[in-house]
Amino acid sequence: MKTLLNYIDGAFVAPATDMGRFPVINPATEEQVAEIAMGSALDANMAVAAAHRAFQTYSLTTLEERIALMEKLLEIYMRRYGEVADAITTEMGAPKDFSNNAQAECGSGHIKETLKAARALDWEERSGARGNVVREAIGVCGLITPWNWPMNQVAAKVAPALLAGCTVVLKPSEQSPLSAQIFAECVHEAGYPAGVFNMVHGTGVEVGNALSVHPDIELMSFTGSTRAGIAVAKAAAESVKRVSQELGGKSPNIVFADADVEKAVKRGVLHCMSNTGQSCNAPTRMLVEASVYEKAVEVAAATAAKVKVGDPTEPGNHIGPLASGIQFQRVQHWIEAGIAEGARVVAGGPGRPEGIAKGFYARPTVFADVNNQMQIARNEVFGPVLVLIPFKDLDEAIAIANDTPYGLAAYVYTNDLSTAFRMADGLEAGIIGINDPVPATPQCPFGGMKESGLGRELAHEGLDAYLETKYLAIRVKE
Repeated sequence: MKTLLNYIDGAFVAPATDMGRFPVINPATEEQVAEIAMGSALDANMAVAAAHRAFQTYSLTTLEERIALMEKLLEIYMRRYGEVADAITTEMGAPKDFSNNAQAECGSGHIKETLKAARALDWEERSGARGNVVREAIGVCGLITPWNWPMNQVAAKVAPALLAGCTVVLKPSEQSPLSAQIFAECVHEAGYPAGVFNMVHGTGVEVGNALSVHPDIELMSFTGSTRAGIAVAKAAAESVKRVSQELGGKSPNIVFADADVEKAVKRGVLHCMSNTGQSCNAPTRMLVEASVYEKAVEVAAATAAKVKVGDPTEPGNHIGPLASGIQFQRVQHWIEAGIAEGARVVAGGPGRPEGIAKGFYARPTVFADVNNQMQIARNEVFGPVLVLIPFKDLDEAIAIANDTPYGLAAYVYTNDLSTAFRMADGLEAGIIGINDPVPATPQCPFGGMKESGLGRELAHEGLDAYLETKYLAIRVKE
């Protein structure tokens, strides 16, 4: 049984105090595959101290030196790419092909795009007659990443931070730590100076809070639930550190009658079910113009019925289990709640798919006749569950779409560009896809409005999050 250790000050080390072992469970088999030696606030403080020491010299390195280290990290990551993909399949149930083509690819994709952004950035530029604007590393950064896209978020935070000249303490999710452990091994092999990158396993209450309150951390970057994000922001407030949050979502997918309804609905269903519905930007509320609503229900039901659920170690275009037993129970709770509220189940329903007796597998489920006040329309289910809601006109579509505490993503299907841009202007979301099911890419800023978070990740905006802007007013001696 492999025991995962912390990585502090350039070495893999056991926790300073015994906080017990956390089992890593394969969600497809419900069997334990590893264990975590859980860290404590003391370990977090030791990691911050190491990062603080390292920042004094690492922040003074040249951009060329930091690029060379990141390119070395990318080279090692690509050599171990298959291991990363296999780890993600094991730890959170992403199917083999999806792990290779999407989950693990995010790691290399974000590193490559951040390298491009670093090379293109004006790190120092002239401003006015006698001034310069200089961009420099913000300091030590605390990074907390989720279980649903584990390598996506690790790379999206670590790459820009290290290229900016920051040092970091990463707390990966205890639900999916295997890929993070491989990433830490890649960083170690790349030759980063001791203390530049640190990783502490543990709970949010113990390790996450210790990072959030620490006075030597200048930035907390958090991805996860809105509830946990609020806790991080509150804990960080007393030391007036910068906080970046990528939180929950309940994204609307708005289908107008003039669109290719069949194609739009099929795309929407498959996008919702991708990653077993465990994506914060998943289009989980399908709003359909009333005149084509029943057709959309029919297409959605037929499409969901054809979504295959199966063994994540097998190749193919199917979805795997939910990532944990806790998540399975949550999804079952929301499906039961939808039935109790009177929504019409047109595909799926409670329980496991037929023929599957073991593993945290859920049935791809579609609810029709939903209104936006139902719990399944307002809460983030985070599973393969889609709700359909009719609307009569553009204004009502915008009203329903915006009637949510979230504002991460929105999707619009129409052949009328004026309608598309009127919707884009009116929707309260940080990412909007117009006739495009997957608008999020490593080249584009990612983040939301309202309770979906603060700030942006990826590309130039992602790099900027780890930089301070300093203005130098210079008068030449007269």
